[in-house]
Amino acid sequence: MRALLVVLAALILTGAAGAATQPRVLAIQFGPDLDINPVTQDYLTHELSRAASDHYDAAVILLDTPGGLSTSMKTIYNAELNAKLPVIVYVSPNGSRAASAGVWVSEAADVLAMAPTTNIGSSTPIDSSGANLGSDLRRKVINDSVASLTALAATHHRNTTWPAKAVRVASNLTAQQALKMHVIDLIEPTLPALLNRLNGYKTQDAQRPYTLHLAGAHIDTVKPGFVTRLLNTVIDPNLLSILFLAGIIGLIFEVLHPGIVLPGALGAVCLVIALYGFSVLNPSWGGVALILLGVALLVIDLHAMTHGALTIAGVIALGFGMALLFQNQPAPYHVNTYLIVGIGTAIALFWSFALGKGFAARRQPVRVGPQMIVGKRGEVRAPGLVFVNGELWQAHAEDDSELVPGEQVEVEAIHGLQLTVRR
Repeated sequence: MRALLVVLAALILTGAAGAATQPRVLAIQFGPDLDINPVTQDYLTHELSRAASDHYDAAVILLDTPGGLSTSMKTIYNAELNAKLPVIVYVSPNGSRAASAGVWVSEAADVLAMAPTTNIGSSTPIDSSGANLGSDLRRKVINDSVASLTALAATHHRNTTWPAKAVRVASNLTAQQALKMHVIDLIEPTLPALLNRLNGYKTQDAQRPYTLHLAGAHIDTVKPGFVTRLLNTVIDPNLLSILFLAGIIGLIFEVLHPGIVLPGALGAVCLVIALYGFSVLNPSWGGVALILLGVALLVIDLHAMTHGALTIAGVIALGFGMALLFQNQPAPYHVNTYLIVGIGTAIALFWSFALGKGFAARRQPVRVGPQMIVGKRGEVRAPGLVFVNGELWQAHAEDDSELVPGEQVEVEAIHGLQLTVRR
């Protein structure tokens, strides 16, 4: 009996020791097709920090991105270089890509791996501080990008000639091509297979040398939460432009028609959300000023006799303001041209309709006193008596027929204190 207890105790201790020594890996999902921006940057850097503080053996970034903002890209790859645990970038699942800014995130990793059907590259800067400016400044930006990407590749003993092609001519490689050229370290179909393959692997960064023991690791996967995805949606420049306009219009409507409350409340919410997006994307304040000027001109034209001149100027100011709003951001963060044309056309049509009605009302003859009830509808309350505009009037039908109580009539004319009505 005692021998049996000893055996059971040994088995329990062995299992506990095995469980205690099982490696743990935090898999951070960055995709599918997730942009690199301040919102996703905070999500990724937070998870890397959490992986270190929770004593994971490694962090794996499951990458699928078309690229994004260079400032956020730099923050992310600096977080990888300074992480207190090994960082693995795994471009997966099949069909994923590490494009543009995603190449820097990939090359900064201690281990760079790809699923079989993925691609990497196309890293030419396309923001307004590079590709869209003059040749001298463009050359500076291109050379800076080549140097930084080459340095990351050299740090991890990878191909140092391909980064220049990725930046200068937007070279893009399949997983097999990247492995053959030693742009990446490994190709594996699944994350567990990759971790098993990395058992005993020694990283190449001399400043952060690690020997990985990840075979059979327990994998905890995290995904961008609801708040991250919501904020990532909110900073869409097209949505921000609409929210900003809606906020301004709602507040102006509330000021001109106090007491309605709902337009003002919704306008305030839209404006606060838009201002949050502006704090993330840093808009051109010239564009903001043009939008405010455009709205002001449209409102003034409703109360001034300019025959639509201010409306035309306001629509032009709005269009240019929206086009310039995010001019300092990369191309994906510009306001869509079709949206600008659509909003401008809709505002022009609405204001033309409103001004047309206003001009028509101004051309009508002024009616005061009893004449104001001509054309209004009323109800026959008794033979010869009609209730109209809150008053009882003596009335007769235009065809001199008898008026029946309950009939609906319309005032045709007024003669003294008697109305002429028709059914």
